Amino acid sequence: MPLQNSNSLRIGLLGAGRVASQLGPALAAAGHRVAFVWSRTAPATAALAAQLPGALALSTLAAPLPPADVYLLAVLDAAVAPLLASVAWPAGALVAHLAGALPLAVFAARPDVRGGVFYPLQTFSPGRTIDWPAVPLCIEAADLRAETTLLALAASLSRHVRRLDSAQRLRLHVAAVFANNFTNHLLGIADALLAEADLPPALLAPLVRETVNKALANPPFAVQTGPAVRRDAPTLAAHQAALATHPAWQALYAQLTASIQAQL
Repeated sequence: MPLQNSNSLRIGLLGAGRVASQLGPALAAAGHRVAFVWSRTAPATAALAAQLPGALALSTLAAPLPPADVYLLAVLDAAVAPLLASVAWPAGALVAHLAGALPLAVFAARPDVRGGVFYPLQTFSPGRTIDWPAVPLCIEAADLRAETTLLALAASLSRHVRRLDSAQRLRLHVAAVFANNFTNHLLGIADALLAEADLPPALLAPLVRETVNKALANPPFAVQTGPAVRRDAPTLAAHQAALATHPAWQALYAQLTASIQAQL
């Protein structure tokens, strides 16, 4: 169900990967009509279009494109500029990318379209269900009319809609990589170390939950714990020795220890 009353929009969805496969059904559930789906992979295009009532599965982006109120580019960052350049967009079309680190200026080469950004701050993985009302949606647009349309579209999905300029969004994206991607990588290292000791990953679950909950409730630097904070040299040395068979992780441990101590 939509979060608020809004006019139904026709959406052209370019992409059928992790983001598009979650976003398309969410748009349909919010009362919008996905007019068509296109991606470079025909089976993925057909599979996603089949989930969306009335959506066409396009095999090419040859002109004329089916009409849409918003064309959403749910593609890799590197594919946005080539796609913008190669497609014969309808004059004055509202075209928005979904990238965190890509500036609005990417649309400068196509003055015939109205450019925008519709950035969902979330991680997308197969088999995971996204709680769209809780996902921050970050909006930027080249003109007020485009901004108004994108804000309304975002508000139909999420309770957390923000206007962010390109510089703010880039800083947010960097922060998200630290909070999500790097944290997940460190959890992967921890999981591998436990496996080497024939210990179950579930042992760390209460610690991880408390760490995250505490960091969300407080300034994280203010609640840092561990041997680096205590400057516990014997323990730090023992940990370095335990990582001798993993020199890359050993170096990462030393770097993170130094970073923690630099914040004290």
